[in-house]
Amino acid sequence: MMKSWTKKLTRSKSSGEKSSKSKEKKSFPSLKSDAREKEVKDRESFRPSDKPTAPLVIHPQQQQQQQPQQQQQQPQQPQQQQQQQHREDPPPQYSHSQQNGQPYAQNIASGHQWHGDLTGSLTHTSHIDTGHAPPPGSLETMPNDLDVGKPGYSASPHLLSVERFGIDGIKTPKRHSSSHFEVSEKRELQPLPSFNEVPPTDHKELFLRKIEQCKVMFDFNNPASDLAGKDIKQNTLNELSDYVSSNRIRITPDMYGAVVDMFTKNLFRPIPPPVNPVGELYDPDEDEPVYELAWPHMQMVYDFFLIFLESSDFDQSIARKYIDHQFVQTLISLFDSEDIRERECLKTTLHRIYGKFLNLRAFIRKCMNNVFFQFIYETERFNGVSELLEILGSIINGFALPLKTEHKIFLSRVLIPLHKVRSLSLYKSQLAYCIVQFLEKDPTLTEEVVMGLLRYWPKINTSKEVLFLIEIEDIFEVLEPDEFVKIQIPLFVQLAKCIASPHFQVAERALNFWSSEYFCSLVSENSETILPIIFSALVETETTHWNQSIHQMAYNALKLFMDTNSVLYDQCQILYRQTKNSAESYEEIRRENWRFLEDNVERTHL
Repeated sequence: MMKSWTKKLTRSKSSGEKSSKSKEKKSFPSLKSDAREKEVKDRESFRPSDKPTAPLVIHPQQQQQQQPQQQQQQPQQPQQQQQQQHREDPPPQYSHSQQNGQPYAQNIASGHQWHGDLTGSLTHTSHIDTGHAPPPGSLETMPNDLDVGKPGYSASPHLLSVERFGIDGIKTPKRHSSSHFEVSEKRELQPLPSFNEVPPTDHKELFLRKIEQCKVMFDFNNPASDLAGKDIKQNTLNELSDYVSSNRIRITPDMYGAVVDMFTKNLFRPIPPPVNPVGELYDPDEDEPVYELAWPHMQMVYDFFLIFLESSDFDQSIARKYIDHQFVQTLISLFDSEDIRERECLKTTLHRIYGKFLNLRAFIRKCMNNVFFQFIYETERFNGVSELLEILGSIINGFALPLKTEHKIFLSRVLIPLHKVRSLSLYKSQLAYCIVQFLEKDPTLTEEVVMGLLRYWPKINTSKEVLFLIEIEDIFEVLEPDEFVKIQIPLFVQLAKCIASPHFQVAERALNFWSSEYFCSLVSENSETILPIIFSALVETETTHWNQSIHQMAYNALKLFMDTNSVLYDQCQILYRQTKNSAESYEEIRRENWRFLEDNVERTHL
């Protein structure tokens, strides 16, 4: 009786194992061939758990049963080697769903994930701790497409590419990125008493303590961190600014070093790389600006430092020990910041330093030249070019006469080559102002400037060509008649090309020169030289240009020459007709020659 019962139990177990194996075969008809597709689908819907789970290792015999028929043709291992491997492998560890007889497909639907390798072995991970689907009403884990990645998380390259990058693997840059500030380790601040609460004899000590308190750096990338400390520092900076501006302070030598050190710790930092380092240049009309997250804090530091520099008790002879070459060089490097608000504060700060520290003026100009050289001949990328040129405009305005050779070299090697950079539109007005300032100081530089502009004149960039024409208009406002004679021939050769341009903005800007009375007077005085150069361009534009407004402007320019010098106008008209007739005759002769050649070729082939 006992033996028969044992046989029945053994027979039922073997039938149960066969049924489970048949279910496994139905669930994975081609496990190894479809492993890649199933892995990709599973990864799009599930993420492994952060908690490591025990791997499920399939028995080698079960693995061979799960392989498709087409892959069973591979050479099998010797039976002795398989038995040895069978003895070394650990026993299979089934999940809860497998113990209940559920198929593997349900395991995957309940959160399990299978990974296949080249040898056909399988590893199993689960993002659900229990290994099965949660019961109704329970909380589920976040799906893969909504879950936030955690530091140190590792996964397959396919999954990482989906997490780190956007569409088509292109990483989308963050526009509102902040610079890297070194956050202080000790950030717990205690409010200090105000200057009104302590006697005047303690003001110096309290001032230094408040300056020391302002050296503490906070993480402004996280607006919710250290709120109390940030408020204390903000109130301290405002109180220091009010105290210095009220002229109640007598600045002592040790205060200079403390203030400069506080300024450098709060603002001097490595500028992050541009948001778009290799793409299109920044367009202020289309691109959104990039702002520093810590700007409200940074602005208070800039304001306090400016108030400190402009204090009536400020002594340059003592401050020059701390505001040295290294300080100036680092300050100029901050002009590459993408935040235009910071560049405006830097412009004011550098201009104040240039005005107060006579010993630093030559070095400041040298540092600015180095920035321009690198911008022109190497990178063509620097955010603060317009601000630096604006500072230079006021510096050039204060140059003593006669101009030094150093300043003339700066004009020829820096200001004129700045016209060839493709981002000219970002600093065109500041550059034109510097050029005009030089010509007002020394009119003899006109020929060098105009010839330099003609040398860098754009050939296919019409928008940049319009900028060049606008700058030529500005130069005409300060142009001396004697200098005009030197440049009239090459200049009007280029203007004739612009008048004949099919781009109506280029032609319109060139013909707009005749709206200036001073320009018309210069042209009338030198019409015998100018009219033969531009007559054909004016006539053809007046008759054949597609824009009607250009027709009228060209006619007005011709009428000016007709009224001022009718004899010369008639001569130019006769010469133009002769030239046009000769061109037509030459064209007819060319057609006849081609017709003769074609006839000879036809007769030869016949």
